[in-house]
Amino acid sequence: MNIVFTGALVGTGVALSLLSLEYAILRSRSAERAREKHRKDAFDGADRSRIAALARFCILLPPVFAALFWLVWD
Repeated sequence: MNIVFTGALVGTGVALSLLSLEYAILRSRSAERAREKHRKDAFDGADRSRIAALARFCILLPPVFAALFWLVWD
């Protein structure tokens, strides 16, 4: 398999795992806040902007990993 393609796949895996872990953490914090305040469980503005910023960062990870794999192993 091409080393650049391998790097892109690894970068995609890292990005998806990072995004899913952050979402799970924010979801649990949101549920805890909702229990404390006796309100409906929902993300607030800071949580939404944090997920959006992380999603924009995760878009860059596959090309960066592909370039790093190419530079290191090729």
